[in-house]
Amino acid sequence: MNWTIDQQVSHSSTFQLQVNITLPATGCTVIFGPSGCGKTTLLRCVAGLEPQAAGRVILGEKILQDDQTRVRLPAHQRHLGVVFQTGGLFPHMDVEGNLQYGRARQSGSRIAYEELIQLLDLSPMLNRRTLDLSGGERQRVALARAILTDPDALLLDEPLASLDRTSRHAIFPYLERLQRIYNRPSLYVTHSLEEAARLGDHLVMLGEGKVVTQGPLASVLTDPTSGLASGSEACSYLDTTVTHPPDEDGLSQLALDTTSLWLPAESSTVGDKVRILVKARDVSLVMEPASVSSILNVVPAVVEELWQDGPARMMVRLQLEKGLLLAAITKRSATHMGLVPGRKVFAQIKSMAWL
Repeated sequence: MNWTIDQQVSHSSTFQLQVNITLPATGCTVIFGPSGCGKTTLLRCVAGLEPQAAGRVILGEKILQDDQTRVRLPAHQRHLGVVFQTGGLFPHMDVEGNLQYGRARQSGSRIAYEELIQLLDLSPMLNRRTLDLSGGERQRVALARAILTDPDALLLDEPLASLDRTSRHAIFPYLERLQRIYNRPSLYVTHSLEEAARLGDHLVMLGEGKVVTQGPLASVLTDPTSGLASGSEACSYLDTTVTHPPDEDGLSQLALDTTSLWLPAESSTVGDKVRILVKARDVSLVMEPASVSSILNVVPAVVEELWQDGPARMMVRLQLEKGLLLAAITKRSATHMGLVPGRKVFAQIKSMAWL
């Protein structure tokens, strides 16, 4: 199943959205880019909230808009769950009232109310006023309300933008659980590379109302032509599985293919899938593992590509057993090690460096 999104919108003489893309309607597609590039406008087009939008929007076999056949479903008939940056909760209702509003809009009964309440840890706040909730709590309620409508897909417009770093990190696991358990395709708007890398499966980068690049997240993050695989914020990710709970040193053991990693994943339980974000600057390379080192995580890799990223720095894209990893090293080190595509190396990742 795919999304087909062909939309043109002109808000003024200075901004026009022109997007024509086909996306996988599975997992989470991140709509990424700087402020003012058209991310929210694109999401509003899909939701049916942009009256000036022209073109087509198709989810699988369901036509939401097709100007050629004069089909244009209103927003309330598109069967999409929408979560805005502020949550959009009804202030005159308590938490349970907001949730029951979503529940009443279910077309079927596939979403178990009590299960969702437990999943998002909402039981203690059901009788509280929404105005008394923290930003993170409001977004959890907004997510639950959207899920309770049993939508065909979720549209999330920068749902974490108003939260501080601690609150954002606290809500990541909830978003991951929702995706894993309810498995709804989602379009997720953000200008945060960390959010994109933590939550996405596919990435669409916009610039000035047009698609700059798109593709599987791992490929775009490590593509030297994307603009994301350079500078101090360049990162990649590792999908791991928890194999052992925290030991006496507070480190959990996680499986990465046939390699084990040791990380401070205190809140995870055995069997959990954990995505680890690693900044390129926190990865070093060696030809042979050190016999004694403070770095616990050493992963075999093959150099796939390397390019200059500044006067003294090289960026190296590494192919792991499964997945890609970026490493930022000095040009001198790359020369000294004789790094070329195909060269086998070991990537060292500090346990305390993961995002």
